[in-house]
Amino acid sequence: MLKNWQIPEGIRDYILTISLHESDILRQIREETVKLPYASMQIPAEQGQFMAFLAQLINAKKILEIGVFTGYSALWFALALPPEGRIIACDISEEWTNIAQRYWQQAGVANKIDLRVAPALQTLDALLSNSEAGTFDLIFLDADKENYFNYYERSLQLIRAGGLIIIDNVLWSGKVIDEEFQDTETVALRLLNEKLYKDERIDITVLAIADGLTLIRKRS
Repeated sequence: MLKNWQIPEGIRDYILTISLHESDILRQIREETVKLPYASMQIPAEQGQFMAFLAQLINAKKILEIGVFTGYSALWFALALPPEGRIIACDISEEWTNIAQRYWQQAGVANKIDLRVAPALQTLDALLSNSEAGTFDLIFLDADKENYFNYYERSLQLIRAGGLIIIDNVLWSGKVIDEEFQDTETVALRLLNEKLYKDERIDITVLAIADGLTLIRKRS
């Protein structure tokens, strides 16, 4: 999966040299993950720092992450949150999230992260049933693409007015503009992008960072 959209490697290296502040524990989890199967699912360091920066900008205290993998993005968020901040992290893999929990413990932020190992739609529905609608400051969506729209609709209920939803992989290595690609993941992303553009409940902007990020602000 393309990780730095249309940015020459030399320019990316320079950007990282002058901007990236990645702690040792973050570097360790990233470097371990690179050696694993499905390593391409991990976000790049500059995306993690950018999202943590956004969390700090909006003074986020309650975050929902849909799709954890080995916990790199959740760790960026947890380190950016204030002491009372909390993350609910959703994933279906005990194998990958066991790695995540090991690093969260080492970083001293495990108390901030409530891991829910279950189908994410099940977890989101439980949160809604538990009267947590409108209580999240930031939601990061990076899971199975076929369910993106379902995740989005529930996320829109869970996020507070003025809160931020971040959706990953919206450019999908350019496949979204190539009609030759009709696989379920590409079609789902293409349809989601079209629906978000027309959704009057939100304000959006799309950034060509990593594999494409859509930033969504929920209107009041």
